[in-house]
Amino acid sequence: MLLCVDVGSTFTKAALVDDENGTLLATAEHPTTLATDVLDGVDACRASLVPDFPEADSAEVLACSSAGGGLRIAVVGNEELVTAEAGRRVALSSGGKVVAVLGRTSPEAAFDELDRTTRPDVVLLTGGTDDGDGEGILDGARRLAASGWRGPVVVAGNVAARAAVGEVLAGWPVVVTDNVVPRIGVLAPEPARRAIREMFLTHVIGGKGLSSRADFTAMVHGATPDLVLTGVEVLARVAECDVVVVDIGGATTDVHSVVRLDPEDAGLSREVVATTPVTRTVEGDLGMRWSAVTTWEAGHEAGLLGKDTAPAVRRNADPSFLPSSDLERREDELIAATAATLALRRHVGRSRVVVGPDGRVVERTGKDLREVALLVGSGGTLRHSDPESAARVLGGLTGSSPEGWQLPEHPRVVVDRDYVLAAVGLLSERRPSAAAALARSLSTCHEDHAS
Repeated sequence: MLLCVDVGSTFTKAALVDDENGTLLATAEHPTTLATDVLDGVDACRASLVPDFPEADSAEVLACSSAGGGLRIAVVGNEELVTAEAGRRVALSSGGKVVAVLGRTSPEAAFDELDRTTRPDVVLLTGGTDDGDGEGILDGARRLAASGWRGPVVVAGNVAARAAVGEVLAGWPVVVTDNVVPRIGVLAPEPARRAIREMFLTHVIGGKGLSSRADFTAMVHGATPDLVLTGVEVLARVAECDVVVVDIGGATTDVHSVVRLDPEDAGLSREVVATTPVTRTVEGDLGMRWSAVTTWEAGHEAGLLGKDTAPAVRRNADPSFLPSSDLERREDELIAATAATLALRRHVGRSRVVVGPDGRVVERTGKDLREVALLVGSGGTLRHSDPESAARVLGGLTGSSPEGWQLPEHPRVVVDRDYVLAAVGLLSERRPSAAAALARSLSTCHEDHAS
């Protein structure tokens, strides 16, 4: 028996799992205890499970965390439209919030801000293909060294420049890994993603002051969004289909997708940076509470909401606000639907008809989710809603789009009501068969009809 815990910025969620067969035995949640020690909230979750499951008292804890601001990543690359953008995508897939993207043309002041105000937990240093320019990543290392910032660095650029970069950053906490853009038309995020997770565990999580107990750092296995994305990968594998997950939070709305790519659509001939099968995007202006006002404003601009932002202003001023009337519940539903719709539109690509030498043709850009067979909704607003409300929130995410958005056309739509994706990610390395069984239970659960 294992206790899989997500120490979130607002709530700590726990799932008690039979690690032999992947059965979800029980769940619990408690407000995250940032004011004292985050393990107080973990202990409270455990205590609530013990009356029904006495074994929970001694169950080993596997944890992930986004508390204390989560994982903040700055990307330093060569050209911002190529290697820096590739680095940004890698950082997002690693579970980090990208707080800065800097390239060769960025002013010195932007580098100086790393130490003064941006204050990332990790810098991802990229630049150049393995057979290309080595000066770009070296220039980034020099400017990084001159900035005064002295935190952990993951080096994932031109392999020929590794030694020179190492000399510039001598004495820093540095992990060197494979190039994220080894050659034109290829984006290889996995080695850098693993290196960022290593940095998070060894240099970041213990330094956030979340707990005074040594066992906290031992039980944390990664940043929550990173483990959730791993869970989505397991889900896609056991469901044997393309999957997209839309997670609506209080401050951000995250989209995770795992799809099989058409090789003809994967190169840089159509995109500045190659599309990858596994993708995560984070929309920091779309959320239920802290980002409610910007969500409403973006929804009004897109023609999804009216002009009056009063409902959003109220929620932004009181992030602990809970709706108590039908009107307030409907307002929450509208904000959630808007956040989900806009986040998925930003995640996917778009198709449009263009006129060229061969006449009218359809040009597609970005990620194509039209063949996605499973759409999963996640987040507290969906977990605690009735099926009809959840269906209305997720209803705008599917079907043919007159505007050309490449949305899932005919997926099964389910809600992760027990919040198992984080647990699946946590189990994936230690208990892969249990992780697969737990993911399978989500893929076959009752469908939330979004009509």
